[in-house]
Amino acid sequence: MESKLKKTILAHSGGVPTHVAIIMDGNGRWAAMRNKPRTFGHEAGVRAVKEVVRAAGEIGIKYVTLYTFSVENWKRPREEVAALMSLLTRTTRREMNELLKNDVKLITTGRIGGLSPSRRKAIMEAVEKTRNNKGLVLNLALNYGGRTEILDAVKAIASTVKAGMLQLHDIDEKLFAGFLYTADLPDPDLLIRTSGEKRISNFLLWQTSYTELHIIDTLWPDFGREELFEAIIDYQKRERRFGKVGKERR
Repeated sequence: MESKLKKTILAHSGGVPTHVAIIMDGNGRWAAMRNKPRTFGHEAGVRAVKEVVRAAGEIGIKYVTLYTFSVENWKRPREEVAALMSLLTRTTRREMNELLKNDVKLITTGRIGGLSPSRRKAIMEAVEKTRNNKGLVLNLALNYGGRTEILDAVKAIASTVKAGMLQLHDIDEKLFAGFLYTADLPDPDLLIRTSGEKRISNFLLWQTSYTELHIIDTLWPDFGREELFEAIIDYQKRERRFGKVGKERR
């Protein structure tokens, strides 16, 4: 089945999306269904990440952004936050050889400085070791919030104007985007959200203005190659108009 889906994707004349963003939701519910603690679900979610990143690289997706830890996630129980941070650093170190083997470049988006020094060090070491890789770019949204990102951009632009280095009439969408955390990335073509929740949850608010949405009931630990390929095929069937009139209406 997966082989057939992959062939369908690669045969499509429109190609694959350049940038896929994913809201990885449902780890806690997945664990609760098995009478396990939430941390059990987060551990299982790591396996889904590995499978999806490998599959994305195989079909030529260039960027994958994962909503890994939001600014709101700090409000969760202290024990869960500590477990998530520990899982993040352990996984980053454990998977380093895999990243290097598959030529994956790791980057981060968000207020990385808000992590503890030891956690930040582990992440930045991985970023440094993979910085020359030429394959898929894996972007971890860490301590990230869409509103926070926009506010940070506004403050940076205001400071630049105040310093006399920028005029108000120079500010347009392109310039504003250059002050966002994702200045060096293209906007996502496709946003996938698992667990059936129908909301953006403060994720890439500016960047997803014209992103195609794919919401699936599958909980994140059960999301794998087949689900990713089905999402890509669904995307390939759509006509992206960006506010223009569609072909069928001309």
